[in-house]
Amino acid sequence: MDIKELILKKIKERESVTTGEITKLTGFSRAYVNRFFKELREEGKITLLGQANRAHYFLTDKKRLAAARAQIVSFRNKFVNKNLSEDVVLSEIKRKTSIFNLPTEVETVADYAFTEMLNNAIEHSGSKTIEVIAEKNKGLIKCAISDKGVGAFQNIMKKRGLKNELEAIQDLLKGKQTTAPLAHSGEGIFFTSKVCDTLIIESGRKKLIFNQRLQDVFINDIKMRKGTRVVFTISLGSKIKLADVFQQYADSSYQFNKTKVNIVLYKNKESYISRSQARRLLVGLEKFKEIALDFQRVDTVGQGFTDEVFRVWQNKYPQIKIDAVNTNQNVDFMIGRARGNG
Repeated sequence: MDIKELILKKIKERESVTTGEITKLTGFSRAYVNRFFKELREEGKITLLGQANRAHYFLTDKKRLAAARAQIVSFRNKFVNKNLSEDVVLSEIKRKTSIFNLPTEVETVADYAFTEMLNNAIEHSGSKTIEVIAEKNKGLIKCAISDKGVGAFQNIMKKRGLKNELEAIQDLLKGKQTTAPLAHSGEGIFFTSKVCDTLIIESGRKKLIFNQRLQDVFINDIKMRKGTRVVFTISLGSKIKLADVFQQYADSSYQFNKTKVNIVLYKNKESYISRSQARRLLVGLEKFKEIALDFQRVDTVGQGFTDEVFRVWQNKYPQIKIDAVNTNQNVDFMIGRARGNG
């Protein structure tokens, strides 16, 4: 019996097939049958969509895959927090579902919020695992990111030498009263709270709720939660533009022409360390063919910043040329590492 031919035949007849269906037809074990599914996937002939008992194999045909993916509007997985990258997780969700298949501006906001919140869990929670849940229904996209780590408010308490969770929340909210939120911790949370309809952070015995529709912030008591759970929602009809929000709080020096943008970094008077800064910098630049980043008077840059620009974003837009000019030896080294990893 040619199991690979059987798999392909059944997919053509039914549009899709599961491992269980082929196991039942052949009488072989699931482990044995999975070998042939794996070979067909490696040959590029079939693609797996969905999760667990909802996982189905489809022929690798763009139209069929697009139609199948459009029907998948939920995702749930627990990731091991070892060498985990938020951009890889986002790509997996986009590959397997239609959750982030959104109007352009809404997708830009959702991408930013998701990567910021997941990156916080990856880099700051100390949790061994991180659970990601995403879904699209009732006119909105909703994502929940949970860890079992140190806890967001507890982390701020420790770093700032604060007495309790309320003091930590107060410290986190400082960005709300300043046009320079980057001087405070939680810059990713600050901007995410501005672009999402709602952002909820649960940690310890407190729940912090940002509600953009009401233009207000609420704090509730909850049962003790180990680690942090972050939930955000974005309306599919949201009119918020990420670039507009960033421009309210940053004075970037951009010089545009039709194909090229020159960005003078030092005029912002920032230390270029985080992925959050890189993501804000790059919003809207995908429309240009060439980008020149001027590092004049920038003494050093962080691994997160350079990796986001020269690996993650460059891999997403390989057709765009990124030049780094007026760099010193330290900056060159970090950029070289990022490009080498890409």
